[in-house]
Amino acid sequence: MTSNSLYAVVPAAGIGSRMGADIPKQYLVVQGQTILQHTLAKLSTFSELEKIIVPISENDQWFVDQPISKHEKVQTCKGGSERFESVLNGLNTLLKQGADENAWVMVHDVARPCFQLSDLKNLFARRSEQGAILALEVRDTMKRTDATGAIVKTVDRKNLWHALTPQLAPLGLLHRAISTCIQDGVAITDEASALEYIGLNPKTIAGHPSNIKVTRPEDLELAEFFLSHTSTSEN
Repeated sequence: MTSNSLYAVVPAAGIGSRMGADIPKQYLVVQGQTILQHTLAKLSTFSELEKIIVPISENDQWFVDQPISKHEKVQTCKGGSERFESVLNGLNTLLKQGADENAWVMVHDVARPCFQLSDLKNLFARRSEQGAILALEVRDTMKRTDATGAIVKTVDRKNLWHALTPQLAPLGLLHRAISTCIQDGVAITDEASALEYIGLNPKTIAGHPSNIKVTRPEDLELAEFFLSHTSTSEN
């Protein structure tokens, strides 16, 4: 039986090479604060969260200067060379500190600072023991191409979703799923994919379109827009 305890793991060890910046993208400034600061500060206000584990690179020289680094809920651990390794390290940290395997854990991308707190509440309220993720239903016509970019097929968009984060699951279950994928050499694209591999069917919970992932330079302006509006709408 699962418990009502809730933790978060926010992997932040990546360098964000597609951004083409001199520093990891999570430390780029938007609306006067770093992306990481926005993300963790908003998560910290979600009252159900007991602890936020942030896996960071051993060479990270910026985290300690972030105001959120001093927050009582926030704790770092060693990050991995791949995102899934950082997530697993975060889960191991929670387990070593005595977290119940039946507790819940939200895994959230540090580069998604524009999420809505109402979506977190909805995700946790509608959680499934097989996992649940925030997602956006596909609205556009979907095309599959070959390696040259030529269209080879129009894909039926019915029941297709864009996966977002946070992604939520029981702590022990997610740990087992990721560990099994690593052992079997299976690619882990997100937490839901690991749960799917061990035979589970995580649930999709519709999220807000503002929950973008800042990946490329052009995403910064969009994040600026959403942050300026969500900060007003959620006050």
